[in-house]
Amino acid sequence: MWAMMVGFFLIVVDSTVVTVANPVVKQHFSATYDAVVWVTSAYLLAFAALMLVGGRVGDRFGPKSVYLVGLALFTASSVWCGMAGSIEMLIAGRVAQGVGAALITPQTLSAITRTFPPERRGVAMSVWGATAGIGMFVGPLVGGLLVDVLGWRWIFYINVPIGLAGLGLALWLVPALPGRRYRLDMLGVVLSCTGICLLVFGLQEGQDHGRAVWIWGVVGGGLAVLVAFVVWQSVQKREPLIPLTLFRHRDFGISSAGIAMMSFAAMACGIPLMFYLQDTTGLSPLRAALVTTPMAVATGVLARPVGQLVDRVQPRPVVGFGFAILAIATFWLAAEMTPSTPVWRLMLPLTLLGAAGAMVWEPLAVSASRAVPVDLAGAGSAVYNTVRQVGAVLGSACIAPLMVSTSLRGSMLLPAAVAVLGAMTALFLVGHRTPAPRTVVPQPRNVSAAL
Repeated sequence: MWAMMVGFFLIVVDSTVVTVANPVVKQHFSATYDAVVWVTSAYLLAFAALMLVGGRVGDRFGPKSVYLVGLALFTASSVWCGMAGSIEMLIAGRVAQGVGAALITPQTLSAITRTFPPERRGVAMSVWGATAGIGMFVGPLVGGLLVDVLGWRWIFYINVPIGLAGLGLALWLVPALPGRRYRLDMLGVVLSCTGICLLVFGLQEGQDHGRAVWIWGVVGGGLAVLVAFVVWQSVQKREPLIPLTLFRHRDFGISSAGIAMMSFAAMACGIPLMFYLQDTTGLSPLRAALVTTPMAVATGVLARPVGQLVDRVQPRPVVGFGFAILAIATFWLAAEMTPSTPVWRLMLPLTLLGAAGAMVWEPLAVSASRAVPVDLAGAGSAVYNTVRQVGAVLGSACIAPLMVSTSLRGSMLLPAAVAVLGAMTALFLVGHRTPAPRTVVPQPRNVSAAL
């Protein structure tokens, strides 16, 4: 379990770490603003577009094999990014990193679903959720430290020793779970990749080009292709890329919607917060990142207790309470974001944000995994992580115009409203209390023993 979290932590951190280095990268390559934005966007685009395929490839060849290939590709492309001699080479390297990330991410949840029985899955998912939550908060901190001390290239070079260690641990500790033979739905692959690419591309470019007609055309085209993809999956009875039977389980659909809202709120809250800390209060990137440390600490401290709790009770009240705390903390943070507010007064609402994350990330993952049949673990993980990624992109795209048209404080009302909607959505979770843990005969190299 911990071995696979190494790769997952790398890709979560990499989703946010580059933003801190963008100004330095722009100056180094004498690049335009649009070009530098694509250093981040190219990674997110490849990541989101290929995650569905990554999940099904994991079902076919087994999660361990695909995880190892993805982590090797991610590590090698990190060297590529660090050695890039032009902005174009850097963007190409980021695309390769996104492909590796799309292969890694679905395998982590798939391996948990296939390795741990439902009554022991809560603690395992707490590790997954804590890794996601802490990674999102640690990324800017690590990025600011490396850029200030060693230079921007080291935000990529640092991945190499960690990636190699992750490969060694995975080879040693992760069990070789078997895959199953099936014919890959190539038309589904083309439709899903094209639709997600167009949608994410339109949302990313919309931040710079506003309401241009071609932006609406790209977003509309992406939605149309995704509708065609869903129709094709509904008539593809033999081996669809994404079996729509997944959504017959209400908890899976509700959990997927919930994680999209959580990712939306986290991204939409983090962007104006960073602008406030750096532009309004005058903090450096590193010091601004240090201010967010209470979020990461709270998420890490509460991860295991929350995981143990959802092994004993229904996830619904935990998720609902977490979203409610998220809404309160975001409203509180917005009220404190004035030019005269001492930075220390932000610590308590930021701590509450981290606590809310621990009560939402893990229980939603547990609820989704309990509703997924073991033979569809890869597909379920891919869908869940894809909507999580698209939620983050939507949050980034929607918060940018609000920051311009209203204020940094005013823009924080959007993630707060989404958190309220998340609390209402949690009411529709069915949930169930898992039976008391059974006596399990230890197996050789059992991942749960390592955990």
